[in-house]
Amino acid sequence: MIDRLKRYMNFVECHEEPIHIPGSIQSFGYLIGIDAESHTITFFSRNISDIFKIESSDELFGRKLTDFPTSFQSIIDSEIYTSLDRFTRRKNETYFDKIFIDDKDYHFSVFSSGSYIFLEFEAVVINPDKRISNKYDNFYIIDNGQELWNHLLETLSKVVNYDRMMVYKFMMDGSGKVIAERKNEDMESFLGLHYPESDIPKQARELYLKKRKRIFSNVYADDVPIISKKKENIDLTFSASRGMSPIHGQYLKNSGAASSFSVSIIIDDHLWGLVTCQNVEPKHIDLEDRVQAGIFTTLAANAYSSFKSKSELNYRLELNEKLSQLKTEFLKHNHLFDSLIESKTEIKNLPEADGLAIVSDEGIVTAGNTPDSESIGRIAVWALNNTKDPVYVSRNFLKEYGEKLNLSEKAAGIMIYFIERDKNEMLIWFRKEFDEHINWAGNPEKKVEIFSQNGEEKQIVSPRTSFHIFTENIKGHSKRWNSRNISAVHAVRDLILETSHKNYNAIKGLNDELKKVNEELDSFSYTISHDLGTPLTVMKLNAQMLLGNLNGDSEKSKTKIKTIIEEIDNMAEMMQDVLQLSRAKHSEVQLESLKTEYTIQKISENARMTYGSPASEIIIRECPDVLADKTMLHQVFLNIINNAVKYSSHKDLPKVEIEGTEDGQTIIYRISDNGIGIPEEEKHKMFKIFNRMDNAKKFKGNGVGLSIVHRIMKRIGGNVDYESNKEGTSFILTFKKPYI
Repeated sequence: MIDRLKRYMNFVECHEEPIHIPGSIQSFGYLIGIDAESHTITFFSRNISDIFKIESSDELFGRKLTDFPTSFQSIIDSEIYTSLDRFTRRKNETYFDKIFIDDKDYHFSVFSSGSYIFLEFEAVVINPDKRISNKYDNFYIIDNGQELWNHLLETLSKVVNYDRMMVYKFMMDGSGKVIAERKNEDMESFLGLHYPESDIPKQARELYLKKRKRIFSNVYADDVPIISKKKENIDLTFSASRGMSPIHGQYLKNSGAASSFSVSIIIDDHLWGLVTCQNVEPKHIDLEDRVQAGIFTTLAANAYSSFKSKSELNYRLELNEKLSQLKTEFLKHNHLFDSLIESKTEIKNLPEADGLAIVSDEGIVTAGNTPDSESIGRIAVWALNNTKDPVYVSRNFLKEYGEKLNLSEKAAGIMIYFIERDKNEMLIWFRKEFDEHINWAGNPEKKVEIFSQNGEEKQIVSPRTSFHIFTENIKGHSKRWNSRNISAVHAVRDLILETSHKNYNAIKGLNDELKKVNEELDSFSYTISHDLGTPLTVMKLNAQMLLGNLNGDSEKSKTKIKTIIEEIDNMAEMMQDVLQLSRAKHSEVQLESLKTEYTIQKISENARMTYGSPASEIIIRECPDVLADKTMLHQVFLNIINNAVKYSSHKDLPKVEIEGTEDGQTIIYRISDNGIGIPEEEKHKMFKIFNRMDNAKKFKGNGVGLSIVHRIMKRIGGNVDYESNKEGTSFILTFKKPYI
């Protein structure tokens, strides 16, 4: 066997084997090749003289069959040959007939390929035991895929009846699995076993799509060489007797088979699988029976396609019903992410995921079984930098990136839909790790043997010798995302696009109105800041006069009046700040190096009085300078410190801590309190305008402050974040470090 391999090839990978040009045919066949235009004989199999009386084969080259009426009269008289031009207009289509040669019946097949017309012959085999089923319609009344394939094998057993008959389904990666089986009782079952892609490599699968019936009558018989004076490889793709691949022949021997027969299962013009049959002893099946087997297989494939189409239709109807309900919920909200969050459980379930993460600049909202927020953030960053398609699908994400991204088993499989990349908006579906065991028919690892040829070392693939069950444990994978799961994600995408488009005009109108309102608010800010200046000035003058007239009165009264004057100054300053903030929207932000300690101290002192909490302990530590806009910086600290004091004021020992630290090119301020905390389920609303937590309703406020802080920090090139639990909340303000 190895000697044949050495003569035949010089390659390592199975997909490199030129199985369509073996240079030989099997011994049950006879082949003549003629030029498609001149009809002159170009090549033939060496055994052609076994059935045709030919004195010397060399005299055939360049001659027509009609030049040898004594030898080829049966061919010349056949209907196919007399109509050769008409029959060969359509390439790669085979035409059948029967002819008598020396009073013996032969199948006569004709097909054209490339620049040649192939004339192929094989003896008719009488099979007295053949029993054809007339239950053709049974395929179309079976509504179960497994039962359908079992019925096909039962039907084919009455036509070809091999020792072992299997339905072999191709997986997405080219590997295969035996999904139905009919065998002799004394044989080991292969049902459920997997076979590696290299068993039927790519070029073999392509041939099965073109030539849909393939028989090896006797793997131990010598092949018959093709004789041609032209130095070219004859493409025998469509030849029924095409010679065997030496590797495949050895593979069959190693599996204990002496003969095999395969019929392609074609669904939607794709090679879905094979009916593959094996016999312990050599066995040849008559051409008519092979054609009959092909017809039954086609009926079964069409029935299966019909069954799957019905199933798919039912699934689509159910999916459309769920999407219709989702659409109704989506249109209740003006903001897309409100819609997504409200329907997060339904969106998670559509592609049968374990968990869902809704990711945006505003935060991460999850449903079901998901990794922690830090892991989701790392996945989101990876996806933005390493993917281009709008939908990304992986079932082995944990295996490929788990160590790099420090992921848990909850992120074994992911699907990502990018809503808007520029805004870091996406949906991520998760599946946990699946403890998968694959039973292979023998160890799938390929072995390579080295031999010497003309002083040069060559390599060849060695077929495996054992087909005993080999169990492989698969780690880092989730259950496979199937086509329905992917369709569900696409449906969510389409729903988002549709509802977003429908809301566009409404949003545009609201934006126009909002623009007008903002212009009015700007005008109002200017007016109120200007018009309130006069009464505040009068109030301050009167307070100062009153203070001057308290010559002998108590120090307590003087202190109160001084406080009034100070607060009037603060109010005037605040009105000026509001005016400046309004103007800042229409001009560039003026960033400068600012000291913060005095501002923080002043705001902290006022906060105690404002919220009636003189007992609040406010600890101010290091206060490094920051790069910011003066007016905006005051607004940020005012809102954050006021909130810290306010929401901790009901504690027995209210406490606020303020500290700034340097971190590279940034300054980070952490303002922590021991107040009421922020509920986990409401964190996604934190920075939305007019939003208030349920546990904050007993405190005064309008829900605007944090929204202002969020916008200001973005405007000055910084960021605001927070950490919260039952013990309190810490707001984290990140500023740019001032230039030296």
